[in-house]
Amino acid sequence: MKIPNMEVIRRLREQYPCGCRVELVHMDDVQAPPKGTKGTVLGVDDAGSIMVKWENGCGLNVVYGEDICRRCD
Repeated sequence: MKIPNMEVIRRLREQYPCGCRVELVHMDDVQAPPKGTKGTVLGVDDAGSIMVKWENGCGLNVVYGEDICRRCD
C-alpha cells in the first residue's frame, strides 16, 4: 500500500469533498460492493483513503493506490 504525502492528501480532499457522490470503478476485495455502486463521501483520512457510505450499506473505504472510484455528481 502506498502512503501519499500531504500534498496528495490535500488534492484528494479537494477532489472528493464531504457530501460529493462517487461511483465504484474497481476494488479488489471479496467484500467490496459491486462495480458501479454509488455512495456519498464522508471524508478523506490521513492515509488518503476515501471514506464512503455506499448505497448498499458496505463500509469499505476506497484505498489510495489500490482502489478506483470516480465522482458522479
